[in-house]
Amino acid sequence: MDKNTLYNLKSSIKSNLINKIEYGEEIDKNKLYSLIDEEIKNLKLVSLANKRKLREMVFNSFRGYDILSDLLEDNTTTEIMINSHKEIFIERLGKKYKLDDKFESEEQLENIVQQIVGKINRVVNTSSPIVDARLDDGSRVNIVLPPIALKGTTVTIRKFPEPITMKKLIEYGSITIEAADFLKTIVEAGFNIFISGGTGSGKTTFLNALSNYIPADERIITIEDSAELNITHIENLVKLETRNSNNSGAKEINMQDLIRAALRMNPDRIIVGEVRGKECLDMLQAMNTGHDGSISTGHANSAYDMLSRMETMVLMGSDLPLNSIRNQIISAIDILVHLGRLKNKKRVVLEISELCKDKNGNYKINKLFEYKKNNLIKCGSIKNTRKFSN
Repeated sequence: MDKNTLYNLKSSIKSNLINKIEYGEEIDKNKLYSLIDEEIKNLKLVSLANKRKLREMVFNSFRGYDILSDLLEDNTTTEIMINSHKEIFIERLGKKYKLDDKFESEEQLENIVQQIVGKINRVVNTSSPIVDARLDDGSRVNIVLPPIALKGTTVTIRKFPEPITMKKLIEYGSITIEAADFLKTIVEAGFNIFISGGTGSGKTTFLNALSNYIPADERIITIEDSAELNITHIENLVKLETRNSNNSGAKEINMQDLIRAALRMNPDRIIVGEVRGKECLDMLQAMNTGHDGSISTGHANSAYDMLSRMETMVLMGSDLPLNSIRNQIISAIDILVHLGRLKNKKRVVLEISELCKDKNGNYKINKLFEYKKNNLIKCGSIKNTRKFSN
């Protein structure tokens, strides 16, 4: 049976059930399945396998995420891109494909969107048409509503099928054993680390893997726009997440607010999921006020570009002289890790560098590892060994 026939049957059964269910009636999971089964058992010339599939499709159209449910359960799908209710693309094993599937209507897609944001107490509407959210499994969700999205409601879901450890990154060829051992040493020693890379280079995945090297007896505060980090071995862990303002009067809680709050929570380390703007200054000040071993990430095309971007981000929220900003960055950050995505879509560590200062007070990048000839090669030694002796 082809997909169109299945979707037509699903729509017909759903319509029948809507007519049978009284408005406002609460129906639990078992009763809903029972009502669906009554409809399906009357179908003729439909195989048992298709009936089972139809059963889940109808259920998901009421309680789940409809056609998204199967995609979310598919571990080979890493990205779901909904351009409108009629147009869905996915990324699978590094390649993008257009699906034949589509939602029944714009209204159905909007209902799913409200279901997603409602679970984490966020709001998206015509007054606030852009929001970042997450699913129960940790998948990252970005939503843009019309009229900002001209083709219709747009949803982009970045999936994290399973926690990626440093051991798995080594197996995938993303990093060498030698480089991973080096990072383990500097994390344990309390070096401040900044991870940079382009979109889709694996910054959050790498940060998750790197965080496993943090000693389990420390107190950690994580700060994110949308909670994605999966740190499980730390017992004394506080997870903070930003909040948008809404029509009910709830004020916005931004990254700056959370970083400042974290400083009062007696953390050993602060992990900032990603800096994008003026909160960069607060992050640098946190690193410069005794929170050794703190980690953050940001978008950039190279390690040096990341430093320039950080200067720009600090200037968004202050009028500090450039020399002062530069000194803050050099004092705060010890190690730069830059990630990239090769032409074959493989995500790798391109560079691990130490941030130093030259005699003129400018940045001096001491490369420790560099990706050359399809491998991450050691090319230097760390100069600042002070933290190793602490």
